[in-house]
Amino acid sequence: MPKKQIFLKSGPRQLTTAVDWSDKHCRRSVVASLVKGVYILERDRQKNRQESQALAPPWWESFHFQLSQKLIDNKDLSIFGAIYEYKYPPSSSSSSSRNIPHYVIAIRGTLIKRRTWSQDFKLNFRCLLNKLHQSSRFQQAMEFLRKTVKSKGESSVWLAGHSLGSAMALLAGKEMAKEGHLIETYLFNPPFFSALLEGVIKDERMKFGIHLATSVFKTGLAGLNIAVNGSRAEDPFAVLSPWVPYLFVNPDDPICSKYVGYFEHRKKMKENGVEIFEMVATKNSTLDLCFSVLGMDSGSEPLHLLPSADLTINRVQFPDIEDDFADYKKFRRAHGLQQWWNPFPYESMRYNYNTTNGVECSS
Repeated sequence: MPKKQIFLKSGPRQLTTAVDWSDKHCRRSVVASLVKGVYILERDRQKNRQESQALAPPWWESFHFQLSQKLIDNKDLSIFGAIYEYKYPPSSSSSSSRNIPHYVIAIRGTLIKRRTWSQDFKLNFRCLLNKLHQSSRFQQAMEFLRKTVKSKGESSVWLAGHSLGSAMALLAGKEMAKEGHLIETYLFNPPFFSALLEGVIKDERMKFGIHLATSVFKTGLAGLNIAVNGSRAEDPFAVLSPWVPYLFVNPDDPICSKYVGYFEHRKKMKENGVEIFEMVATKNSTLDLCFSVLGMDSGSEPLHLLPSADLTINRVQFPDIEDDFADYKKFRRAHGLQQWWNPFPYESMRYNYNTTNGVECSS
């Protein structure tokens, strides 16, 4: 039986007694475990494990949650998400439960197994094309989210996801923010599809120069777009800026590492007195601007464009591996979910978008 699926062998050992819900790192560990529970739910299904053999329940029951509902894909019938409901222990006081959600919607990422890989990779392709909002998985998650927020209030529900699942959670959080509901959201290794500057170019001065040139180019395109089509009725970043999702990224993971440069560049542009370009560039994609100038609608919004975020970067140094699969093993560890529930060296920055002065950063 795989050790990684067994909570007592690979789960968060530091939380075996009690959870300090006022500590965001404890909350991170719990939520990452809940997302892991979705992966194991699907593996239990695939392995036909009966209730007495199931490995998934300890991943949520250890933190006083119960499984309220499974989210099932209507194409391959796989479990892609779960809705957990918190059951307060008898000794819980109102003060200690203040930071605990009533519900958590958790969504798994790609599961490379015979029964799931085909549909999961189709959704990854949709994500790449910014068409994830058209998928039945996303629409199913949004239906429950809206229903719960309407009946219980936005503070009662959290969103969480890993990899492909974090893309869905990010999109759902954006949609709710546009409707005026700020949902606490935890995004583990969220995909960032853009130019691959990070990791390819090492020289920081050259990297900044390329970013600056790109920002100036985008600003010019945005100005041309306004001249051709007129200005927007409202600034989408102004609407989204109060929503601050938690992003957890590893710089060795090419799927999510671009978020590090995305936010750092905005900070550097402000430090160098050229934030006027970045305030325009950071809220637009080059492709969408080109479509708009040509009078065409791309029909989607790039997922990675975010005004504000609480960014945690995993700074662990993985030991070098010398074999034919070294790069793949390094990627698996950097993209894996397990890193987020155990202690690790980290750098944490909070980026708040100000509609007047651009990004404001605090550690």
